[in-house]
Amino acid sequence: MSRSGAVTFKGKPMTLAGKAVAAGQQSPEFKLHTFEKGALVTVTPADLKGKPTLISVVPSLDTPVCQTQTKKFNEQLSSLADKVNAITVSLDLPFAMNRFCGAEQITNMRALSDYQDRSFGQNYGMLIEELKILARGVFVLDKNGKVTYAEQVKEVAEEPNYEAAIGALKSAL
Repeated sequence: MSRSGAVTFKGKPMTLAGKAVAAGQQSPEFKLHTFEKGALVTVTPADLKGKPTLISVVPSLDTPVCQTQTKKFNEQLSSLADKVNAITVSLDLPFAMNRFCGAEQITNMRALSDYQDRSFGQNYGMLIEELKILARGVFVLDKNGKVTYAEQVKEVAEEPNYEAAIGALKSAL
């Protein structure tokens, strides 16, 4: 399934692969990867259960808007760090994501990559078919993995609604 014109990138309509995820449904399955303690680690929705989760989705941490989004969420999550899971998802390689997070002191979020099979992008309906990158968005899951907040940013070059996302995360506590 594809959704033509679901988002725009610098004004140009783009197609998203997969079905949009909405509040009220269970988190779709995915396999994301990170590089921790010298090894690639796989993370699935089951690994996030037990605490509410903020999923910040960005096209690439090598771009200014994505960097801003990650830094803002990292800062806003400082008081919640032990009570929630917070992840940034992109198609960047785990090594590049770790470099960015280390250089920018991103300590309240885990950087997870969808580079291997794009299961997150496809199952969350966030993969831009024309560009082969993820669209911008934010999802909040409750401690049982149910989606309580879903934002797919219409114009990929714009920032998400931080207040609404953090409010949804706090409500899930």
